[in-house]
Amino acid sequence: MRNHLLLLATATRYALIEHGRNRFAMVLVALFLPTWTTLTYLAMPDTPARVRLRATGQWLTPRGNELTGISGALNAVTLITAFLMFAATFAGSGFDRRLALAGYPRTHLVLAKVAALALASSAAAAYATAVTCLTWTPRQPLLLAAALFCAAMTYGVLGVALGSVMHREVEGMFAIVMTSIIDLALQNPVMSSGANTPVARYLPSYGAMQAGVAAGFSTSASPRDLAIQLAWFTGAALVCLLVFHRRTRNASPEKRCRRPERY
Repeated sequence: MRNHLLLLATATRYALIEHGRNRFAMVLVALFLPTWTTLTYLAMPDTPARVRLRATGQWLTPRGNELTGISGALNAVTLITAFLMFAATFAGSGFDRRLALAGYPRTHLVLAKVAALALASSAAAAYATAVTCLTWTPRQPLLLAAALFCAAMTYGVLGVALGSVMHREVEGMFAIVMTSIIDLALQNPVMSSGANTPVARYLPSYGAMQAGVAAGFSTSASPRDLAIQLAWFTGAALVCLLVFHRRTRNASPEKRCRRPERY
């Protein structure tokens, strides 16, 4: 048991060191997140916009700038965590494969990545919630932080998946940016007339956006929406596990079992 904990702690430490070396991501956290979250609030009109909470069937009419502030915070944390995990996976996939082939337990490598992602998502969610509370006051700040955390975790594993299959960094970055922008813009009634249509239910951050709206403008809890977002995270994580298993499998063509030859 102690040996397993040591292996997990070592892998987690190296994963965090790898993230810490990504200075561009640190700049995004320090500058882009508060700037973008604040601008989406200040630049949008405060005209009320109708949005529906699917979990309760309730129609809300929050101010447009406050609603856009939530989508801006979600956009910021998803972009940052996705980029962070994409960069680490793109640069370190070869090293992970060599570790696995050398005998390092793949389970510990995967759990270390999840732990590093959880820490990064927690920090980004807490920071974005604090910035949001400086501009206006959500009714349920803790629920807002939970929604941001779940969205960050989902896009973090999407970043891992893209880092595993993309051949160039620019392709992965373009995919991350466009996915996050389209995903959240279509759910904001200030920007999209189809925000309240059933199609929005199938977007990656639908659960987080619904939970964020409930956190900002309602006193109702939203466990169902968080569960939807966690389902997206679970599905994306399973895809990542399959890709990781495929890339780090021990059986190579040269080492496959052969029948003994007869002389």
